[in-house]
Amino acid sequence: MNAFILSDIFIYPVKSLAGIRVSQWGVVETGLKYDRQWMLIDENGQFLSQRRLPKMALIQTRLTDSELILSAPNFSNFTLPLESYSSEIIQSTVWKDCCAAQHVSNEVDAWFSEVLEISCRLVYLPLETKRGVDLNYANEVDRVAFADGFPFLIVSENSLNSLNSNLETPVEMARFRPNLVISGCDAYAEDSWREIQIGNIDFRLPKPCSRCSVPAINPETAEVGKEPLTTLNRLRKWQNKIYFGQNALHNQCGELKMGDVVEVKIIGDKQPPII
Repeated sequence: MNAFILSDIFIYPVKSLAGIRVSQWGVVETGLKYDRQWMLIDENGQFLSQRRLPKMALIQTRLTDSELILSAPNFSNFTLPLESYSSEIIQSTVWKDCCAAQHVSNEVDAWFSEVLEISCRLVYLPLETKRGVDLNYANEVDRVAFADGFPFLIVSENSLNSLNSNLETPVEMARFRPNLVISGCDAYAEDSWREIQIGNIDFRLPKPCSRCSVPAINPETAEVGKEPLTTLNRLRKWQNKIYFGQNALHNQCGELKMGDVVEVKIIGDKQPPII
């Protein structure tokens, strides 16, 4: 089969905040290292996201070898160590999953609460906390951090190009918050991929990604519009949901880098079955 190329890698250290484009990155048990390793929760322990607070899109993240740096418009940066947080454990909920998460600090809670104008806390998923993946699509050994459900989201460049050809104003890939972007394949080719290899890491693609309201949020301004959801609803709707991109699981740890060859090993019926 034809080989394609890994053209972009994105990580999102804090769930639903702005992501980071990297040229190469380690893959650990839960996916890309530090991807969704932190999460904001409300007073009830429920996760916060751009669905509820679009302005979360404006909070930038940056990683060094030892620190996570947070920045927001009109606020001073806040810097955290990558580990060594308080010993307080907070039961935190991601959709239907309840996780024993580690509270980070009162100081960063105060910073986020002021930026977002809502009382919230930052939590971290420690290595000893094992959050599994839906066994309808995964194995018992599969793990994920605070991502919605799967360690990886894969999208092809030409899928976005095809969508943009139907939009009056094109949108950027950042709207869809992928982890891995693939170039060289046809639009929506990923809908039929079941097993692929990127570099030395094997991936399973068990389920397409149904989209919520987040792609309608402009990541540069946090403004909420109607597109691209209106067009996706016309072109990519199946069983009352709209789909763009594929969820993925990895079989090994290792490292990915831009330019890695992508080999499609097994294909199947399109998911979703849209022509």
